[in-house]
Amino acid sequence: MILFEQNTYERIETNMFNEDLKKASDIFMIMSIIPKYSYNFSWFTRPIIQYPQDIVAIQELIWQVRPDLIIETGIAHGGSLIFSASMIALMDMADAIESGEKMINPVKSNRKVLGIDIDIRAHNRLAIENHPMFSRIQLIEGSSIDQEVVAQVCEIAAAYSRVLVCLDSMHTHDHVLAELEAYAPLVTPGSYCVVFDTIIEDMPDNVFPDRPWGKGNNPKTAVYEYLKNHSEFIIDKSIEYKLLITVAPDGYLKRLNEVKKHI
Repeated sequence: MILFEQNTYERIETNMFNEDLKKASDIFMIMSIIPKYSYNFSWFTRPIIQYPQDIVAIQELIWQVRPDLIIETGIAHGGSLIFSASMIALMDMADAIESGEKMINPVKSNRKVLGIDIDIRAHNRLAIENHPMFSRIQLIEGSSIDQEVVAQVCEIAAAYSRVLVCLDSMHTHDHVLAELEAYAPLVTPGSYCVVFDTIIEDMPDNVFPDRPWGKGNNPKTAVYEYLKNHSEFIIDKSIEYKLLITVAPDGYLKRLNEVKKHI
């Protein structure tokens, strides 16, 4: 297994210098965003609106970090919430097996997925609340940057020891920066704050003509602004080099266990 992991690391490192492969990936991203490629997929029946590569990456991070709280801004149809809840269920199952408990009487778990959206449409709420995974989900309806909502989330997060955050709501610079200021501090050392749709900065100018975001005003510009004053986070480029196809280039932010101070 050690040899396999070493070979994987070397392949990922090689991708960083493979200009032809990176160019092909860039072309695919441009060509696939316009026809809404990410809308083609679902998770346990709910539309997830993510690229499969990013879904796999988040699965790996969840298993690596083993969070007891996952905070997500932006709910849409609920597929991402259901995905995270199913990952939590798998962790609970693994814990039960490792502890010697029978699956008919698994260990109790307080793990939770917290979803925040300014507008949870009635049909989506109904589908989420009727889903078998809903017992692991809590919904908050309101703007993710409203101070009352932020305070509520912070109060909930205080009861958890390992927190992972995913930001995927309004994609303007100011909104994402406000989300980062509110929720990135809740991320525990060794865990991640994943900022989706940083790819907007890398797209041609005319891709989002009917949206308030675009080049110079998007999640990636917010990430860069936030990192200027927050050295406790680094961009985990290894995830991007591994995936090649991702809507979150420079968006996988890892919180360091220890921040080295420059003397």
